[in-house]
Amino acid sequence: MRAKIECAALTVLCLCSVALGDDVAVLVGSKIREVTVYADRARVTRVGKVQLKAGQGVYAFKELPGWIDEGSIRTVLSPADAGKITDVLAEREYLAKASDKDIRKAEAAVREIADKLAVLNDEANTLLTEQKQVEQIRVFAMDRLPKEAAVREIDIEDYGKVVDFVGKRVRGIAAARREIERERRNLQPELTARQKKLNDLRQMMRLEQTTVSVTIEAGAPAATTLGLTYMLPGGTWEPAHELRAKGSNPKSVSLISYAVIRQTTGEAWRGAELHFSTQSSTKTIRIPELDALFLGSGRAAARLVGGQTDTFTEAQRRYVGQNWAYNTSRNDMSRTAWQVQALRTESNKDVFTKLQEQRGTTSHFKGKGRPTVRSDGRPVRVAIGETALASKSKILAAPEVSLNAARSIEMVNTGKQPLLPGKTHLHHDGAFLGMTELDFVAEGESFAVFLGVADKIKLSRVLDKKRSSYRGGRRVRMQVSYDNVVENLSAKSVLLTLTDRVPVSQLKEIRVYDISVDPKMKPDSQGLLKWVVTLAAKQKRRLRVEYTVEYPPEELARLQMKGAPYASKQLSSKIMKLERRLR
Repeated sequence: MRAKIECAALTVLCLCSVALGDDVAVLVGSKIREVTVYADRARVTRVGKVQLKAGQGVYAFKELPGWIDEGSIRTVLSPADAGKITDVLAEREYLAKASDKDIRKAEAAVREIADKLAVLNDEANTLLTEQKQVEQIRVFAMDRLPKEAAVREIDIEDYGKVVDFVGKRVRGIAAARREIERERRNLQPELTARQKKLNDLRQMMRLEQTTVSVTIEAGAPAATTLGLTYMLPGGTWEPAHELRAKGSNPKSVSLISYAVIRQTTGEAWRGAELHFSTQSSTKTIRIPELDALFLGSGRAAARLVGGQTDTFTEAQRRYVGQNWAYNTSRNDMSRTAWQVQALRTESNKDVFTKLQEQRGTTSHFKGKGRPTVRSDGRPVRVAIGETALASKSKILAAPEVSLNAARSIEMVNTGKQPLLPGKTHLHHDGAFLGMTELDFVAEGESFAVFLGVADKIKLSRVLDKKRSSYRGGRRVRMQVSYDNVVENLSAKSVLLTLTDRVPVSQLKEIRVYDISVDPKMKPDSQGLLKWVVTLAAKQKRRLRVEYTVEYPPEELARLQMKGAPYASKQLSSKIMKLERRLR
């Protein structure tokens, strides 16, 4: 398969076909210099040194993966005035042919073992025939014995010879069959191994590799550098973070951000400069333009954009069809690793797409260091940022949700780059606390992170039935009273924020009134209450919330029906739970 690629290099290219004639391509020994990883692909830049000859020459990058996106190929010559790139061609060929020596050798090796097994099978069949014949002799002899005994004296010695013969042959046949089975067992693993090797080679006959040939015209011989850039499926990355804090009241924390790479592109990235982007790589190939937005029956002329083909879709198709077999023939990669790679790619695409749609932003990062990233789907973690952030510790309690008070630290992202959504490893005083999820945090935005349980704070939330009541009828009336008790078990004073809530009705059929809070506080528009409480050592405090709810019973059933708003279902569920406790 031979496809001509229009090449947008840094120099202006002449996009005309050049007949190569009998020119022999010079192989370019290249290394991967730079890789940019997107959610579902990677952009790879190779660089190789080339000795240009005077006149026209063809220089080839060989043995590239067969699923390169041909529409993404770019070339650049440095220095630019050393020559002129006049043509770029991409050719795909199969990794192996039926006439290849290795395949013929593998086929002969399989036949060799198969022939040996065939000989053993023939020998086993011969023994089976002989066994039947011996059995017939034994039966014949046993049938004659009573007949001869009736007419003459039996010659015991003659019959003994028959018995000895039959026994000896039976034992000999059994020993020969055991030997055949032993040889079969020894040959079978070797046959399996040779068949696997042959199947792998035959699989290579269905796998492709790409050669990119660059035609350059030079006025004089020159030593130059030729760069080749292309995109291909199989690369993905996801953000991850590591937060470290020290002390019971940390004033600052260390936050390190990472890119976790998985790649099955078919090429190992060794010592390459790594970059990471949340951008959709397919949205950068056109000039951004807006069409008119008509609100009515106006008709707009359709605008046709010529010459735009989604070559990456074709590259993706070849990747899906060939990549797993290609990688397993070159790497120790399992089907599970390949499937995980595919799942992570789809997940990362969704995360980055939502980030762009909801926050209207894309982010780009440069990796620190130049690790080796093998093409076997194994994750590799690369640091993309580190910063020290001022922090403020807090203790938060919400007894209705949990009877554990939580330590948290609040920070402002004063770094020079945003924090992307991702798993965050939490470390405090050298101990690993677990993992949490971090949402997107732009530069200058504040955020909070859980830092463990405040185990010296004891919480309880009790429904006071003496101050609560239930009255049924056409309109149910419930008076509710909750006591929140918080106790400081430590020998030091603590400051904590405790939250509670009262129901908020947006329906005229349900009324919430007679709200009483002690210590006094007014709920916000969402019914939330927030106390900032200082507790001395061993001190206990009680915070009370009371309210009355009135409603028709059938309204709760209606709110539980399919299609009802989530907030209404929550309110009705809460009221029904109270009913069951107060009745």
